[in-house]
Amino acid sequence: MLSSTINAAFRASNKRLFTTSAAAAAINRVTVIGGGQMGSGIAQVAATYKHSVTLVDVNQEALDRGKGYITKSLKRVAKKKFEGEQAQSAFVNEVLDRITLSTKPDAAVSKADLVVEAVVENIKVKQDLFAQLAAHAPSTAVLASNTSSLPITKIAEHLKADVKQRFIGLHFFNPVPQMKLVEVVRTEDASKQVVDSAVEFVQAIGKAPALCKDTPGFIVNRLLLPYMMEAIRLLERDVASPRDIDTAMKLGAGYPMGPFELCDYVGLDTIKFIVDGWYREGEGLQGNPLFRPSAKLDELVNNGHLGVKTGKGFYEY
Repeated sequence: MLSSTINAAFRASNKRLFTTSAAAAAINRVTVIGGGQMGSGIAQVAATYKHSVTLVDVNQEALDRGKGYITKSLKRVAKKKFEGEQAQSAFVNEVLDRITLSTKPDAAVSKADLVVEAVVENIKVKQDLFAQLAAHAPSTAVLASNTSSLPITKIAEHLKADVKQRFIGLHFFNPVPQMKLVEVVRTEDASKQVVDSAVEFVQAIGKAPALCKDTPGFIVNRLLLPYMMEAIRLLERDVASPRDIDTAMKLGAGYPMGPFELCDYVGLDTIKFIVDGWYREGEGLQGNPLFRPSAKLDELVNNGHLGVKTGKGFYEY
């Protein structure tokens, strides 16, 4: 129950305030915008932990593809958790029954407690999308972007002040069902109640939250990108081969993957997009030699060698 002090503040500000437990309890209905691997992974995990989920994309083909990702992933999970096809099928169907597919974002967010965006990494696309969603989502809904590199504050800059209080970053990692971490990114405008609610939601779906301020790259990518770029510069200076650099970091530093294996897995186009953006206009990062464009990376991306997803990057697959 709200204390008398909070009730007074509520009346004075005419804004809805939550206690942490009330806000967390409110997140039962989750809408995920974007049915790609990230969006479908977020939908799968939320539904697995008994949330009602609506997955939204631009057409039925994209939705069917997203559902296919989820079904395939759930079957792998079921084989590890259950013995016998009947129990496995029951688990898969139970989770899928909690996921609704939609091509109508306005209707899909109209009763949502949490809206998570997982669309293309384009600031204008995200800004326009959230302007649309904010007009149709409940005034109590938490709005979150899954961006890995764009400033949360910049995405929300054209939203109304009360919406900015409910706007945060929820950065999941790929593949979502396997990766335990979620970076919870708070802006200067986000209310403590909303941030606390997001943290509790992340914990409720079996993930580990890492809370951070809105800064380029948040925590993981801010540390990871310079590491990967320096590995590429070692290659450009002919210090060692990708294989030897990867072997050195795995056996010498205890890393599960070497930097070139990781680059190929993440996608060389993704790395180039982030690094080039930070070097040009990242807050506090413009012109930083850590993020200086790489001729080798540019060459691979321009030739369509993007890593695992194209069959060739620093290695062939």
